[in-house]
Formats: sequence, structure tokens, C-alpha cells
Amino acid sequence: MSTAFTPGRNRVLAHTGARYPIVQAPMGWIARTPLASAVSRAGGLGVIETSSGETANCQQEIRQMLALGLPFGVNLPIRFLQDDAMLRFVCDSGVRFVTTSAGSPAKFIAPLKSAGITVYHAVPTLDTALKCVDAGVDGLVVEGSEGGGFKNPEEVSTLVLLQAIRARVDVPLIAAGGIVDGRGMAAAFALGAEAIQMGTRFVCCAESPVHDNYKNAIVQARETGTWVLNKKASPCIRALKSERTRVIHDEGLMPADTFKGLQQVYFGGDMEAAPALAGQSVGLIEGIQTAQQIIDDTLRGFEEITARLGAMSQQRHFG
Repeated sequence: MSTAFTPGRNRVLAHTGARYPIVQAPMGWIARTPLASAVSRAGGLGVIETSSGETANCQQEIRQMLALGLPFGVNLPIRFLQDDAMLRFVCDSGVRFVTTSAGSPAKFIAPLKSAGITVYHAVPTLDTALKCVDAGVDGLVVEGSEGGGFKNPEEVSTLVLLQAIRARVDVPLIAAGGIVDGRGMAAAFALGAEAIQMGTRFVCCAESPVHDNYKNAIVQARETGTWVLNKKASPCIRALKSERTRVIHDEGLMPADTFKGLQQVYFGGDMEAAPALAGQSVGLIEGIQTAQQIIDDTLRGFEEITARLGAMSQQRHFG
């Protein structure tokens, strides 16, 4: 792959140590060593999840990644952490890069940065982005409403959100939501991002631990194949259309036990056991590839598009 990114000029690479500015999203139970290490070996940045609440298991995953000597990050979803055990572990472990999400990072920033850790926070709105920058984060993961999983009920697309935030802040931005390839990466960089994050794309990659039924459901879905659910309550999510999610969509609210069967979806292949979280980008994914193939293809597409746009600019034409 000929595409080259200089860490000194790309702040996300300088912060993460990855070769390429492609980050794997921290999906609960899914974003563990097999997937994260495959992404990091391919030149991207694997991220270990802690949203599953399995503190001891997630700590062991972090130890495994550290032992591999690969660049990686850890996500700390503030609202879902039962206590400060994971925060203390991360601060003492030697982890160098953390993303925080699902709540205010204000109380986390001081201990993380005191431990020499770079901190990015995931934001769904401009107001949240400004508050996080004021609180001292090093960068932002800008999450548009196209993405899967937990969402802000006030939907703002990645296209709009990136522009709004870049116009007001100068910290590095990682674009997330609706991106699966070089076309999306080029668009994100044109809007001010210095990296992209992909979740749904990596959920259905070869190294992902999820059941083939889940991967195939993503590949077979169209761009209209997801719903935003539970917009009048919390949590609001985006998930694949199914009979179960149709009922939730029609009724407007999720039952309290909605996520009880989530691992049956992930690892048992029962696509009606719980909402199968996924982004609108399902309509752009045409097959299951390895993490290496996904990253190589993304970089190749990015290089081709940016080269063409560069030539258009130099020659002052639009075709």
C-alpha cells in the first residue's frame, strides 16, 4: 500500500502510534483481542471495549494487547462503568490512548492525563464537543447519526456534524458513522477529520468473533435496513430491521429486557433475540473481508480519490 501518512502532520497518528488513521470502534463483547489485534496488525488502531461490564475479562484483554506490543486503545463508556476499577486499571497498565464516551469526561481527564494517556471523547453534537474541548480532551470522535449502536435521539449526520465542529475547534477529529471505505474516508478528511472510525464494517470482517448470521445480515441489508429505536427514552439505538425491532419501532419504546439476549445475537446467531446493532453503512458493505483487506482497500480508494481531487484543484476544473 503506497499511501503514506506522516505522524508529525497527522495528529491522530502521533497520538495513537498507528500506521494509518483508521480506528476500529469499541463494540461491546466484540472489540476484544482477536479483532483489535487484527486491525492493529493491519496498520489501523484496534480498540478494546469495556462497555460489556465484564471488568476482569476486559482487563485481561488489555493485558493481552499490551503483551503483543501493538498500538491500541481502550474505550471507557462512563455511564456504563460500575465503579472506578477500570479507570484505575487503565491508568496503571501502560495504556497510552483512551476514548471516553456515554457521559461527561470531566472527572476522567485529570487521572488519565496524569498517567500520560491521550484522551479523545465521542460526541454527537456541537455543544458536547465544545464542552469536552473546554474540559481538556486531546481530541474528539465525531459520531454522526448514521452509525450503529447507542445514539443521540436528536439525529445529526456525520456530514453536518464534522463541519460544525471543525469550524469551532482545532483539536484532531476522528469521523465516525456511515464510513466503510476510501470514499467515506476521503469525504471525512475533506470535512476536517484526521482519521476515521469504522464499527459496522469491522463487525462483519473475518476476524470478528460474531456469528455468521450476524455478518451475513449486515452484508445483505440495504441502506434502509436499520431503524433508530427508543427515541423518546434512553438508550436510543440504531439497529438492523427485524421482526423484533419492528415491534419496538412501531410501539416507540423498548422493553426493559430488550438487551437480555444480545449475546445470543452476537455469538448464537439468533437475530431475533435482541436488536442487532448496526449503522446505515450496512447498505455499502458487499462482503466479508479480513481486517487487512478492509484497510488496504480503504487506503487504496482514499488515495485514488484524493489524487483525482488534487489534480482537479491544480488544473482548476471540476471533472
